[in-house]
Amino acid sequence: MEDTAITPSTNTPTSNAQASGGESVLKIWGKQPLQGQVKISGAKNSALVLMAGALLCGEDCRLRNVPSLADVERMGEILSALGVKLERHGDVLEIDSKHIGQSKAPYELVSQLRASFFVIGPLLARLGVARVPLPGGCAIGARPVDLHVRGLQAMGADVQIEHGTVNAYISGGKRRLQGAKIYLDVPSVGATETLMMAATLAEGETILENAAQEPEVVDLANFCRAMGAKIRGAGTNTIVIAGVPNLHSADYSIIPDRIEAGTFLMAGAATRSPITLTSVIPDHLAAVIAKLRVIGADVVEEGTNRLRVVPGVEYRATDIKTLPYPGFPTDLQAPIMTLLTLCEGDSVITETLFENRLGHVPELNRMGADIRVKGNHAIIRGVPFLSGAPVMATDLRASAALVLAGLAAEGMTTIQGLHHMDRGYDDLEGKLKGLGAKIQRVTLEEEPGAAPAVAAPEASLLTSP
Repeated sequence: MEDTAITPSTNTPTSNAQASGGESVLKIWGKQPLQGQVKISGAKNSALVLMAGALLCGEDCRLRNVPSLADVERMGEILSALGVKLERHGDVLEIDSKHIGQSKAPYELVSQLRASFFVIGPLLARLGVARVPLPGGCAIGARPVDLHVRGLQAMGADVQIEHGTVNAYISGGKRRLQGAKIYLDVPSVGATETLMMAATLAEGETILENAAQEPEVVDLANFCRAMGAKIRGAGTNTIVIAGVPNLHSADYSIIPDRIEAGTFLMAGAATRSPITLTSVIPDHLAAVIAKLRVIGADVVEEGTNRLRVVPGVEYRATDIKTLPYPGFPTDLQAPIMTLLTLCEGDSVITETLFENRLGHVPELNRMGADIRVKGNHAIIRGVPFLSGAPVMATDLRASAALVLAGLAAEGMTTIQGLHHMDRGYDDLEGKLKGLGAKIQRVTLEEEPGAAPAVAAPEASLLTSP
């Protein structure tokens, strides 16, 4: 990747479709065996919050293993609008937030990226004031910010929501937020991260009870510690933060993306292909690996940070309930549903975290799956095979489910709505091509006459819009 300076209006990569002036679609010729190894990129959900966390530091910071994603580019635009200077060199992002120009995040950018709300905690802690538009809902369901707001209020902030903007400032003549004991009604990842960041510069000790335990929370805590924060308990349900007056520069590498890793494990299982994953943390995938083994595929550790999926002869149905970490991740509910369509028997998936996260069901049914939805339950009856069809991705993880279905199906599948995929998967089709998939991104105006030849590993064909 060429060195890129991220600014509000320039040097933002464009997708192949944008460059050629049309909407892009992904064509997949199924039933191609996959083989080889794939390197997992840095975690999207860590990268976004760590970029916001760099606002806490009045010096330069460097993040490594930053994935190339549309959401990362958008977060860069938001930070730039606040006065932060960013430069990207491959997967390394240099962040200079010494001179933050303003405390208000622009609505036109925040409205496009829910994770941008993370800036409220660091801005309030560092500047004493923050004005961030409400991010609103999204395709998979509402995710209110009331836990963020109540936690900041407990730390001494005056928080008002006016005309769709959250206005927060440190009240009572104090210069710093005050440590507090905060119990979260639900173990929200976003609220845990927002309040942990705010507490790093608070006066006194903050205790977060019923905190989220996700690896991305631990990653943020480790990044803050690298900058001089005093945090203990991250990864448990009680996190204790002793505030410090300021933080210093740090050079930090983001953890691998466990959701991308889980997607590739399921790709190997669904296509009956042995695939090796490198740059993974197996412990982060314990719930996923356990379910794959129940289904009939094995996952073995080949070495340090290496996993290999070994497909089985027969796949059995199983039931899955999405839960906060260390339970089965909601972000892999859609991809594993694709695999369950090809398992013998009836499976039930219960989605407990988001009310609208079954939009991929009608699209999988278009490909020959037999899935019924009842409330937040999806009842999947296994079928002998899937058939290629034109389908539409309804959200980020739905796009991955449809890609896996296309790889496993007979015939050709055409997927629209690729902007969802580009938000969260770093060069997914390039990596799949490197494993032997017949897959091609084209504009709607193009009509390729034949399937592309199986490609050798190559540079990314995907750039984030």
